[in-house]
Amino acid sequence: MRLENLPFLLLLCAALSYAFPADARQKKEDIQLIQKYLENYYGFKKDGESFIWKNNSPMTKKIKEMQEFLGLKVTGKLDSGTLDLVHKRRCGFPDVAGFSTFAGEPKWAKKVLTYRILNYTPDLHPADVNAAIKKALNVWSSVTPLKFIKKDRGDADIMISFAARGHNDFIPFDGPGGSVAHAYAPGKDFGGDAHFDEDETWTKSTEDTNLFYVAAHEFGHSLGLFHSKDPNALMYPVYRKSDPSVFPLHQDDINGIQHLYGPSSNTHSDQRESAEIEDTTEPKDPALTNTCGLNLTFDAVTTFRGEIVFFKDKPRLPPGVDAAYEIPEKDETVIFKGNEFWIVRGDIILPGHPKKIYTLGFSKDVTKIDAAVYNANEGKTYYFIGDKFWSYDKRSLSVDRKPILIRNAFPGIKGKIDAVFQHENFFYFFCGRKQFEFDPDKKRVTRLLKTNFWFPC
Repeated sequence: MRLENLPFLLLLCAALSYAFPADARQKKEDIQLIQKYLENYYGFKKDGESFIWKNNSPMTKKIKEMQEFLGLKVTGKLDSGTLDLVHKRRCGFPDVAGFSTFAGEPKWAKKVLTYRILNYTPDLHPADVNAAIKKALNVWSSVTPLKFIKKDRGDADIMISFAARGHNDFIPFDGPGGSVAHAYAPGKDFGGDAHFDEDETWTKSTEDTNLFYVAAHEFGHSLGLFHSKDPNALMYPVYRKSDPSVFPLHQDDINGIQHLYGPSSNTHSDQRESAEIEDTTEPKDPALTNTCGLNLTFDAVTTFRGEIVFFKDKPRLPPGVDAAYEIPEKDETVIFKGNEFWIVRGDIILPGHPKKIYTLGFSKDVTKIDAAVYNANEGKTYYFIGDKFWSYDKRSLSVDRKPILIRNAFPGIKGKIDAVFQHENFFYFFCGRKQFEFDPDKKRVTRLLKTNFWFPC
């Protein structure tokens, strides 16, 4: 060998020595990446040394399962198409059914759900976050009887938060890219909650990660939906850029959510979960069927076993209700008409009813209750008559001797009350075509709402 050729040979050897290990390192990184992906989203558990190129290896079988689910060519190999999809952003919850969080067919047993945004991402103005979350929930309420109400404090059915890495739910985020969010199926504790990875860059455009689109997907999980195999469906697990002005639901999404909750309806006759208020002998009465009309009013409203029941004109039991309220701990509903009242448990009237309202402690010149509500926080019932109300204490089993002016106890609420009920910590007063949300802690009206607020108008 000639000496002058030695540097060239040394350089060639050096180049070759780096080329082969780099390729091997890349292959090892790819195998580690797909293994982690399969562990996170397809229930893969490594048993000994699994070689990806063996046809019958556990990893190969899982790769085929993944490829089949995501609509890829099923090869069992770590080909370019599979690797490309593995690198894309996606939902952080598994694609295979049967894991503990989604066991069975979970769904909410009620149709009015609350949500609360615990914190905000610095990537967006809070108003933009509020708008994106509301719009994402409306995607689902537009095709179901579900209704979503925002809370600013306390517990809610769907708790929404932004967090990075570990965040106390045993499913840590993985930094920028990869898993962008996850949500839990309906249930207690974490049930329904949605978490968004703060390491992502959240936007309201098609750039980076669009909050509305991701939130709409995650709320599908919050309502009980699994991932979809259809690449065009919102519930497909891989994030894709989408025009936020375009309605994101595919027929597969609609079929899934309506299987759980049924279709949307703007009529009382179909919306049985909100109110059993229509007289079936007169189904064409426009006052009963048009819940979205500007002149809508109610005779009485009460909660009932987690739902909200609206009475209008001709309720079934008894006809012509003036007022109603629920005592949840007794599973009883008290219904008033004229100078009489009934106590109903389920759909059974308790023996000895109706009774006269003076048996509650009213004077005999009181012939009608306008509205009534049970304050679960105080164990008291409020009876509204004209511009005053009486308080009934279940401990003393007596009504106040003197009434209190409504405007003094509930500032901002004036005139005759048509109906009232308590939901979460708020009172909702119906006065003609208006509805007032009242915070008893702050002693003020917090929102002025339309009467049909609770209906999918």
